[in-house]
Amino acid sequence: MVAGAAMALILALGAGAQDVDDAGRTSSGPRLESLRVGVSAPAQEAGPVAGSDTVRVRRRAVRLSEAYYTRQKVHKIASYAILPMFALEYAAGSQLYSKGSAAPGWAQDYHGVIAGGVAGLFAINTFTGSLNWWETRKQEKGRTWRTVHAALMLAADAGFALTGALAEGAEESGDDRKLHRTVAVTSMSVASISYLMMLKPLRRD
Repeated sequence: MVAGAAMALILALGAGAQDVDDAGRTSSGPRLESLRVGVSAPAQEAGPVAGSDTVRVRRRAVRLSEAYYTRQKVHKIASYAILPMFALEYAAGSQLYSKGSAAPGWAQDYHGVIAGGVAGLFAINTFTGSLNWWETRKQEKGRTWRTVHAALMLAADAGFALTGALAEGAEESGDDRKLHRTVAVTSMSVASISYLMMLKPLRRD
């Protein structure tokens, strides 16, 4: 009987006891940590830098699609033909510019064919390059470099379109022939610069 009363008294005292934490503070009832089984505090992506009030922001990764890599491969393969085609077109055009109807047969036969090949090449690379530029528009690293490359290629596209429009007049007028040649050479130069800037060690993305 006495033992039972003593046990009841001990349990009553234990239920009203206060927990003391490491800092000397007391709290009644069960500790909060014991109720948080399996729950963890949300992890912070970035925290304050030691000795500074600034907070580092983690860059969000940009996930690229499979189509991006397919277009990139096509774009790269087509780009390999740019400089050789420019060299052939320049050689044929120079013969026609300086000799006119007395130019070699190969220059007369292939000048237009090569020009059509350049137009097709730029149509492919403008399509694939534009889509890939759009997909990587949120990728900060190298974005300015890629944008300059794209802008230069679009300028070259416009130049080649003008070159084609001047081709017919170039056969009849010396002034139109000179303008045709100037626009063509300028467009090829701009496109070559844009192409070379995407090759190592110049590439910046």
